[in-house]
Amino acid sequence: MIKKIVLQKGKEKSLQRFHPWVFSGAIAKQDHSIYDGDVVEVYDFANQYLATGHYHNSSTCVKIFSFDKIVPDDAFWKMKVANAIDYRHTIGLIDHPKTNIFRLINGEGDGLPGLIVDWFDGNVVIQFHSYGMYLLKETFVQILTDLFQNKIKSIYNKSVATLPEIKSFEPVDELLYGSFDEVLVNENGIPFYIDIVKGQKTGFFIDQRDNRKMVGEYAKGKDVLNLFSYTGGFSGYALAGGANRVHSVDISKKAIDFAEKNIAVLGKKYLEKHESFTENVFDFLENADDKRYDVIVLDPPAFAKHHKVKDQGIKGYRNLNRKAMQKVKDGGLLFTFSCSQAISKEDFQTIVFSAAAMENKRVRVVKHLEAAPDHPVDIFHPEGSYLKGLLLYIEN
Repeated sequence: MIKKIVLQKGKEKSLQRFHPWVFSGAIAKQDHSIYDGDVVEVYDFANQYLATGHYHNSSTCVKIFSFDKIVPDDAFWKMKVANAIDYRHTIGLIDHPKTNIFRLINGEGDGLPGLIVDWFDGNVVIQFHSYGMYLLKETFVQILTDLFQNKIKSIYNKSVATLPEIKSFEPVDELLYGSFDEVLVNENGIPFYIDIVKGQKTGFFIDQRDNRKMVGEYAKGKDVLNLFSYTGGFSGYALAGGANRVHSVDISKKAIDFAEKNIAVLGKKYLEKHESFTENVFDFLENADDKRYDVIVLDPPAFAKHHKVKDQGIKGYRNLNRKAMQKVKDGGLLFTFSCSQAISKEDFQTIVFSAAAMENKRVRVVKHLEAAPDHPVDIFHPEGSYLKGLLLYIEN
């Protein structure tokens, strides 16, 4: 039997606007013995049905997966996954001739909050962000193998870092289906090795695909600096686009080694145009003397994952952008990003513009940047738009 939660009077408005979260402070009463991962139905104070979702005992206590009163059986979940696949067909990513890496399911953006699924040439990586979705892992394995038939090589659960803490539950990352060895993919015709098991996130930052392509388009004949380069995504595109030289900087030796492996698979002729630095980005910029670059890519990790550290994150982003602007040649380009959910697009633009003012730079916005379209955002859930960026033309 599905458990029931009743909201306080007036707290139903967000669900009536199809926002997929219920906060604990909005609850008036709930059935006894509701546990983490349980399916619950949410009602307003007048006992009118609102939505169905997964419960977790936290500040965001219900994540909604249906605003229709349904029974969440295997057929329901298969319909939801099939809908996500249909969307990727529509935007041309399924069986794309030059790209075999994309996000297949994007949580709230696909009506499946708590579930992330990435596709690496038939190797599927699942990240569960809710215990309710985790309990369905075998169901999703069956659905994915049914829908894709013989196209799936492996399914790997990589959720230790993303699942919420639950008493007496210790998740493990594990292979759920098939097998994989070394994973080599193509993105817009550019090859990359993917470290599914030990790499960050699911192994690659798929959301930056369109922005990487843009860097490649502007890189011809240019000196390019890729900061927080990780496994060299932007660097590979810059070299393939005809860059004169590319410098990759990351504090992780393992990431730098992987980046050099990706440059090597791109082609031997590119190795002499690429140089990597295992160094703290702030230190690199401080010690770069009079080096200047035509194009700089600034894609740092999240400096403000929570609102509690937002002010600290703002200072970090501002300082970093100031230092990067000092190294851009007159008339050069800066691709600058933030993936912090606590920093809004408006916040980020203010941060970057204040950095420009402090450095006395004239700056024009060439383009506002965001995640690739395989990371759709539910219009009723603007929080899903986590990646924001600016392409700037900078004059001294």
